[in-house]
Amino acid sequence: MNSDAGNAIRRIADSLADAWNRHDAAAFAGNFAEDADFTNVFGMHARGRSAIEGFHRPVFETIFKQSRLTIDETRARFIRPDIAAADLHWTMEGARNPLGAEWPRRRELINMLVTREAGLWSITVMHNMDLPDPEMADAQKNLEGSKQA
Repeated sequence: MNSDAGNAIRRIADSLADAWNRHDAAAFAGNFAEDADFTNVFGMHARGRSAIEGFHRPVFETIFKQSRLTIDETRARFIRPDIAAADLHWTMEGARNPLGAEWPRRRELINMLVTREAGLWSITVMHNMDLPDPEMADAQKNLEGSKQA
């Protein structure tokens, strides 16, 4: 992997976490291409940087205003020198669910397509998804291991 490109992916991941933890919708959306697509864990969609900012502003002011997001792992696969698919494994604490109840510690995965245009890297497509609890993930790993036996 090109180290400059890999560093760009890590900078985007760090910038997303920093903007999230400051609850700054404009800074969060600033990581996206002007015509980007974003889909959250509920399947809700926003298209375009300004729509992504508008999508995050009210949740940063309400259910996520006390949240803290940590990027635990970043993986990238370069499809071409100017296009990468990246997975960000992250955890969050301090959030409330959309009904207002405390949301237990969340384990999530962001899958994103990152592109370089005019020398600048940005997110073109992002999908965010909940991950099952570790017990369920381990059970799945065991099933896959039994297939190979």
